[in-house]
Amino acid sequence: MRTAEPFGPAFSDVSRAQAQALYVVEDPIFFAHRMTLFTLASKARLASIHELRRFPEQGALMSYGPDLHDLFYRAATYVDNILKGAKPADLPVEQPTKFELVINLKTAKALGLTIPHTLLMRADQVI
Repeated sequence: MRTAEPFGPAFSDVSRAQAQALYVVEDPIFFAHRMTLFTLASKARLASIHELRRFPEQGALMSYGPDLHDLFYRAATYVDNILKGAKPADLPVEQPTKFELVINLKTAKALGLTIPHTLLMRADQVI
């Protein structure tokens, strides 16, 4: 996909499949057309779940994924080590260690969903 045009037919397919939720992978096309995505998901009464907090901050139901602020901080440590003379090839490959769960209650209410209290207690942010 390079434009939002295929979103409509894709949501028709999802509706025919009687999906109850939509997991959206992190991709620039989905972020660029997030409002179209949110509108179609809302019309189809589908909860959308994403990897990054920027999506529920703008209307998706929730996200669970790496904390970008932590990743940027750790990347700065890599740069610092390289500037101090470390060889990039000698630095270990790292994976995210800090994850965050963000839940948008306004979207949950619009979809007629009740988020369990236990899940809300685990969330890093509730909108």
